[in-house]
Amino acid sequence: MHIGGGVNVNRGKRVPGIDRDTMMSQKEPQEGSSTQTKVTGPTSWSRVTCPCCISSHIEPLVLIQLAEDVQPITKQWIMSMISAPVKAGGAQLLVHPGEDMKGDMIVVAAPRCTLLMVTEDLGLCKPYRDGEMTAFSSGDRDNFCNIDDMRHFLTLAERQYIVKYELDSMRALEDQRIPGIPALKGKLKAREGLLQKLEKAGVIRNITPLHDQKRLKALGKQWYSQKSLWGQPLDAIHAYFGGTIAYYFSFLDFYTLSLFPPAILGLFITFSLPSANFSSANKTDSESAKDDDDQPSVSSYMVQAVFSMLWSTVFIELWKRRSAALSYRWGTFNLAEQFQEPRPGFHGELGTNPVTGKLEPLFPDWKRKLRIGLVSVPVVGVFLGLVLMGMAGFYFFECLISNWHKGSGSYFTAALLYLPSIAHIVYTNVLGNIYRNVALQLTESENHREESSFDYHHTTKVLVFTFFNNFAVLFHIAFFKEDLPLLRKRLSSLLIVTQVLGQFTEVVVPFLVDRFYTSSERNLKEDDPEVDHLQAQGSLPAFPGLFAEYIELLVQFGYLSLFSCVYPLTAPLLLLNNLTEIRTDAYKLCKLFNKPFSAPVVNMGVWQPAFEVLSIISVMSNCWLLHLSPHVKVLTQEAGLSSGKVLVFAVIVEHALLTVKMILAFMIPDEPDWVRIKREQIEYHSMQALKKQKVTHLQVADKLPPTAKFKTDQKPLPKRQEDRLMA
Repeated sequence: MHIGGGVNVNRGKRVPGIDRDTMMSQKEPQEGSSTQTKVTGPTSWSRVTCPCCISSHIEPLVLIQLAEDVQPITKQWIMSMISAPVKAGGAQLLVHPGEDMKGDMIVVAAPRCTLLMVTEDLGLCKPYRDGEMTAFSSGDRDNFCNIDDMRHFLTLAERQYIVKYELDSMRALEDQRIPGIPALKGKLKAREGLLQKLEKAGVIRNITPLHDQKRLKALGKQWYSQKSLWGQPLDAIHAYFGGTIAYYFSFLDFYTLSLFPPAILGLFITFSLPSANFSSANKTDSESAKDDDDQPSVSSYMVQAVFSMLWSTVFIELWKRRSAALSYRWGTFNLAEQFQEPRPGFHGELGTNPVTGKLEPLFPDWKRKLRIGLVSVPVVGVFLGLVLMGMAGFYFFECLISNWHKGSGSYFTAALLYLPSIAHIVYTNVLGNIYRNVALQLTESENHREESSFDYHHTTKVLVFTFFNNFAVLFHIAFFKEDLPLLRKRLSSLLIVTQVLGQFTEVVVPFLVDRFYTSSERNLKEDDPEVDHLQAQGSLPAFPGLFAEYIELLVQFGYLSLFSCVYPLTAPLLLLNNLTEIRTDAYKLCKLFNKPFSAPVVNMGVWQPAFEVLSIISVMSNCWLLHLSPHVKVLTQEAGLSSGKVLVFAVIVEHALLTVKMILAFMIPDEPDWVRIKREQIEYHSMQALKKQKVTHLQVADKLPPTAKFKTDQKPLPKRQEDRLMA
């Protein structure tokens, strides 16, 4: 049996007597029929009552996997709630039970009106009849391009996100019990999220957006299968995988391209400038300088340090401009983030939101701040203390084994010299994995209302720990031990070891998994062309997200901007790594994981300021490394300057470079002029439309009785929000 679009729901079977066209047909409702959508039968899609939503073709968008022992009455109730109108607490979507009501799958699609209404709620911009991107408005829908074809009007990722958005918005209107579930697990409170309750009760195992196999195969040929090492189909990635995925790969592409200038400079310094040689680790500064008569007058330290500071600033500012251009091209630069539905998992006392007037859970801000101050901050501090303990243990055992080796000189003790480093790497990795779970639980306990606020606090916690965990040892070597040769050895070992391990996990492991793990499924498809792709998609592991990928890029950026002056080959090594990273990340996303939901976004979110903070810290780091460089020390000694005066001069240079960075950032606008003009035009047209709306309502108010006129003083809500408020 097939569901619209040729997707087979029965695994390797056909259900006799069910014709595909008959099953997919949508009959126009008879006059006087109920406005509530109902499930019409075990092998049919739920019906729609809006004439403009009636279609002979239904596109399956999302698969809901239920528990294997789910009761048919529970499945029927879930389907009825998904198809119910918004006023009844439902999602007003289309549902199909799969093979029959006893199965463990529900397939979900979206009618045209639901797609359009949520598009307006989200604030997405779409091409207008004049070709310009304009904020979508349901009242002006006929003037937008491709309005009659949802497959061209909205991308696949947007349509699937809208389905998930509506599913997350389902709320119980009153206290009730879910049929077929024990009382303790199935009790629903008023305004409680239905989807979240079903997931906690174990009724719903997974919710997955469905792949379009033909489009996925075509995208793979453009993306990771092409012979060229450069260029990515960013628009196709955005259309298929969505905004968050597309922004990551766009940033990775831009960052990799930006690595060419520092890589060329690093190669030139390493192989052309004698001052890049650190072999004089055991000599005094004056002896090191005198041994090399042809040492250049300008130290390689200074060249690399100044270049790194300026490069990081220009890179960040140019990325902001590129990000702004992408947000316009993808229609997300006007997103409405402020008065959306509370995120899934938000809880509190039921009450009326003073801003929106909606009945929803309320949670005092002072309680959230109290939890952050008294719980989250101390716990993060404890983990930072554990990082320091690990670093102290590393130095202690390294010194202990080194002294032991000096005394014995045996091969056994020589092998043990690597033990402290290996133990420290294992310790930091284990601690990092534990902390990531703790950070997620801490952020959950803070109970943030908006998804953006939750992501910001969660990411901030992880970033603080990651920065400390990855750079604490390097900063200690540079600022306290003041040992540049040791810093260079540590940085080079980190880069080489992490990249070797990274390439193994990024290239070899995905290849082996795809070659052997999925081979049985491939043979099954060859044996039976009618095999069920839905079950195959559901059996794949969930996509782990982009958190680890962004962390990896942030650590790379930190190595390059903070310490590359002591190891100029940092940029070339990172460039080689990222050229393969683009393809391997694309391969894993397309082949090894379930397709993720991807929300429309306007930029990289909290990751963008994280890179900016590292760029600012790089000024202080590079100035201090310049202060420690042998060339600068020789010059200051020959000039007879005391260490105090040299330090004051370094602080002055640091402030001067910070000023240069600020001026440079100010001179490069965050968005191109044409994007700024388009944004201001949209704001202007929105104001004009609001004025016309007010005039119309005032004219209507003059004809209403006095008791009804006060209602027109408020700004009218969009239809979707009005339905939720009435619910």
